[in-house]
Parts: sequence; C-alpha cells; structure tokens
Amino acid sequence: MKPKTKCIFCSIIKGELGAVRVLENSDFIAFMDKYPINRGHTLVLPKNHHESIFTMTDDQVGKLFSTVSFLSKGIIKALDAKGLNIGQNNGKAANQIVPHVHVHIIPRYSYDSPNGRWPSRNLISDEELEKIADKIRASLTVDGIRAR
Repeated sequence: MKPKTKCIFCSIIKGELGAVRVLENSDFIAFMDKYPINRGHTLVLPKNHHESIFTMTDDQVGKLFSTVSFLSKGIIKALDAKGLNIGQNNGKAANQIVPHVHVHIIPRYSYDSPNGRWPSRNLISDEELEKIADKIRASLTVDGIRAR
C-alpha cells in the first residue's frame, strides 16, 4: 500500500533519512529508536508500506513477528536485559504516531521502574546508539552462525 503523504519510515528505508540500523533483509528493517524508552529500544518494520497490520497478509504478519522474536533474543543477550516489552499500535486511537507498521522491542531492566511507572523516553546520541546496535548485531546468530 502506497502512503498518501511522505512517510518518515519509508524515507529511512530508502536511505533518504539516517537511522542506526540493526538488522535488514529483503522484507524487513530494524533500527534503533532515536528517543528510546530504554537502552536498546529497537523498531522492526516491513519495508513495504502498510499503515496497519490489517492491510498485511497473515503470512507477512507472521514473518514480521518471527523477525521480532529473533531480534528480541539478540537484544536480551547483548544487553543483559531482565525482560522486554513488545508493542505494536494500530491507528491514532491506539497511539500510533507514525502510520507505517512497526513493532517496538523495549528491553527492561530491574532498575528501570522503581515506582512502577513506565520509563520516560530519552534522546541518545547516534554514537551511543551505534555502540548499542553493534552489541546487538554481534549477538544475533542463526544455527550458531552470526547473522548480518
């Protein structure tokens, strides 16, 4: 589905805008969230534009979440996270800010929510995001072989 207006995520996919990429294949891309809730907050999205999962086939959604699962394991391992949240919003009522399907992988740490509230977003430099992405990429393996 072609976006009606310029999509920031499509611009990142095309290389028109920068992002710290973690994983990419012919169908999906994953990159670091510029305003992460926690260190390692990563976005996974299909390269083809879809405003919601309702315009994707079941097979496409399955492959998206298989990619999320694979990447989640690498994030936990690389960052010694104690858990993670996976989030996917559809529509303005669900607080979807960018109208391009994307899944948030948010690593969680024992210290990140002492008052029981959701951690606040922070701006992290591209240099720091790149260091975190390097650790995640180094932890991604398929059948014992490091993924790229």
